[in-house]
Amino acid sequence: MLLLNFLKDYLACFAGILLSSSLVLNFLDYEIPTAVVYLNIILVLFLLIKHIIDKQLFKYCIKRFLEAAVSLFAVASITFLLLRILPGGPFDQEKALPPEVKANIEAKYHLNKPLFIQYTLYLGGLLQGDLGESYKYLGRSVTDILSSTAPISFQLGLYALIVAFALGIPAGLLAAAKHNQWWDRFFMFLSVSGVSLPSFFVAPLLIYIFCFYFKLLPPAFWEGTAYYILPSIVLGVRPAAVIARLMRSSVLDVIQSDYIRTAKAKGLKPSIVLFKHVLKNSVISVLTFSGPLIAGILSGSFIVELIFAIPGMGRHLIQSVNNRDYPLILGMTLFFSALLIVANLIVDLLYSYFDPRMELS
Repeated sequence: MLLLNFLKDYLACFAGILLSSSLVLNFLDYEIPTAVVYLNIILVLFLLIKHIIDKQLFKYCIKRFLEAAVSLFAVASITFLLLRILPGGPFDQEKALPPEVKANIEAKYHLNKPLFIQYTLYLGGLLQGDLGESYKYLGRSVTDILSSTAPISFQLGLYALIVAFALGIPAGLLAAAKHNQWWDRFFMFLSVSGVSLPSFFVAPLLIYIFCFYFKLLPPAFWEGTAYYILPSIVLGVRPAAVIARLMRSSVLDVIQSDYIRTAKAKGLKPSIVLFKHVLKNSVISVLTFSGPLIAGILSGSFIVELIFAIPGMGRHLIQSVNNRDYPLILGMTLFFSALLIVANLIVDLLYSYFDPRMELS
């Protein structure tokens, strides 16, 4: 048993170093070997499965997967019906099309069939892993569009998440440690500003300062390390402000706990009490916020991607709505829903790691 725990701790440390190194290399625009990518995935899955076994969470995970299947079915059904109920169609804007040509196109995509048949055909395709073919990007499937744009949105989202947690957690921790001092007021002023200022205001402001005034960074596109900095900061600042406020509130609650008073009474240094005892128990509130945060950021911020001309999922989602591209809208909605479900499941599993007293049922 001791050997297994040692192996788990060693692999966790190795996985952390490997993941951090891969992120740094990716940010510096170096190509990561495929073997390293697979090794990262295997290590993370191994540690996750080991944690599920240790905490006896198999029944809980099976239950959550069944709930996820029902949720995705409901999302697919409701979205499908809403798209068909709303007035207008995907080819109504094509004014130059003769009626017979439009009829042939609708027949090709089964839009001339009864609604129930269209719904049955769509569900049948989903069960086979087929999200359909885009109406506007001729010859391209929704799966192909997602596979080409999702990695870019994921890349942007990972950098933004690092910015959010790297700024938010230390700021909230320090603000609580210096409660009612100028450090506390300073960080809370920044966090309120970060929450209040929208991305479409912050992005142009930073572009003007760093791209046109100081001429340090490029203003748009996604072509290398210099291009990653501004979009990641803009996307990460707002959640960082929310995390800082949550962290401060949670730390102030934990500091008043009896076991923290006992640790201080034993003569432990304030830094040890803060980082070893307070931090781990304060991060629970941040985890609660992290599920939808991770899903939202990893799927790409549509406004940020549009402002910085990043070829991620945001541009395609907005265009698909404008074009009434049913398969693309449905595919992106399902993708985001699945991402949200997986992120919430991982966060729930992390609860039991950071707080062993918590039981998942």
